[in-house]
Amino acid sequence: MSPSSRPEPQAPQRADFAADFLWGCATSSYQIEGAAHADGRVESIWDRFAATPGRIRDGSSGEVACDHYHRWPEDLDIARDLGLNAYRFSIAWPRIFSSVGARPNQKGLDFYSRLVDGMLERGLQPWATLYHWDLPQYLQDRGGWNERATVDAFVELADAMTRTLGDRVKHWITHNEPWCTAIIGNYEGWHAPGLTDLKTALQVSHHVLLSHGKAVPVIRANVPDAKVGISLSLHPLRPASLEPRDIAAMERHDGLRYRWFLDPLYGRGYPAQTLELVGENAPTVLPGDLEAIAVPTDFLGVNYYFPETIADEPGHAPLNARVLPPSGDEITGMGWPVEPQGMAELLARVENDYHPGPMYVTENGSCYEDTVSADGSVHDTERRHYLMRHLGALQQAVDAGVPVKGYFAWSLVDNFEWSEGYLKRFGLVHIDYATQQRRLKDSAKWYQAFLRE
Repeated sequence: MSPSSRPEPQAPQRADFAADFLWGCATSSYQIEGAAHADGRVESIWDRFAATPGRIRDGSSGEVACDHYHRWPEDLDIARDLGLNAYRFSIAWPRIFSSVGARPNQKGLDFYSRLVDGMLERGLQPWATLYHWDLPQYLQDRGGWNERATVDAFVELADAMTRTLGDRVKHWITHNEPWCTAIIGNYEGWHAPGLTDLKTALQVSHHVLLSHGKAVPVIRANVPDAKVGISLSLHPLRPASLEPRDIAAMERHDGLRYRWFLDPLYGRGYPAQTLELVGENAPTVLPGDLEAIAVPTDFLGVNYYFPETIADEPGHAPLNARVLPPSGDEITGMGWPVEPQGMAELLARVENDYHPGPMYVTENGSCYEDTVSADGSVHDTERRHYLMRHLGALQQAVDAGVPVKGYFAWSLVDNFEWSEGYLKRFGLVHIDYATQQRRLKDSAKWYQAFLRE
């Protein structure tokens, strides 16, 4: 069924949510900032990865991206004009520290200070993510997240940023999607740094979680009224069939994809079955690590895009289980199934399993091929419908008692989509990369009307 022939979805109204519900958009530093060599910024693992032939589908990089580093006032004006009351951004670590033992780069600190002031001037509550994947290359040269020293370096970053911005930024996310940092970057290899070693990936996951745990008390010391959390990419899981072998495969996958991160964060340690399955690839865990990881937090960020269907497949590393390709007539430009109900299902499961306190949907969005019409319009009907339907599922979760307190659409603007380069667009706002012109898509206009009811 084509988008134009599908019936218009029934969407909620803003008044269906609490008056203090947060409505925002999310971005990340490497994907939008550009200015790769400006004001003391050093090389990141994504600069190195993108410069390696064959790594990025269109051969591009984030060197210019959306030029947000220079155009941030325009982008924040757009966010304000949409009616957002919150804006999620991330810190480019390579702008802050140029080498091991270096003092923080004042020009990098000043940029984020200006950016935060710009948000506050426009009525946008700043939500800062300390790590959204752009590790400095000098740390990767020393082993990256596989080395425990990177945990200490991250705590230094958290200290520097909260000392600088903590008088104005009260909401802090330590890490975005540790699964992607660890597994996609260090086992599957199609994100930076592009490694394909399971033992390294699992050690990376442990050090990322440990750095979260060690950073939280530092953030609280510098910002006594801070709200601190972490954002995880999570999927509701379905077995490929009701056969016991597929159900067991789904449970094995669940141990690594879901519980590997949530269990230690909420004081349960790593799942015993998963540790047994990965065997000698299990991470080195030192005394006190699990206690540090389980530090109390103020909220959990949940990034939802789609469910996964799991089939038993002996020999398919590392868990004899495989994620099946999506089926059905609703598939995004990333090849992801469109299942809004999965969001309500996932949020309910997290609440029932862990009771993490307030939750925020810190990313949710869709990729489609956008066309600019002769009059400059972008009629992204599929993305508009996606947004409407997912807000409907969000309302269901809230009405069912799940303590969701905010929603951040991914993303404010089209951007550098990691290994896909500029071939994929998630933005509510269209970017002409040749001219850097910004255009509100129909999805942005709908979100604006929703927020300005």
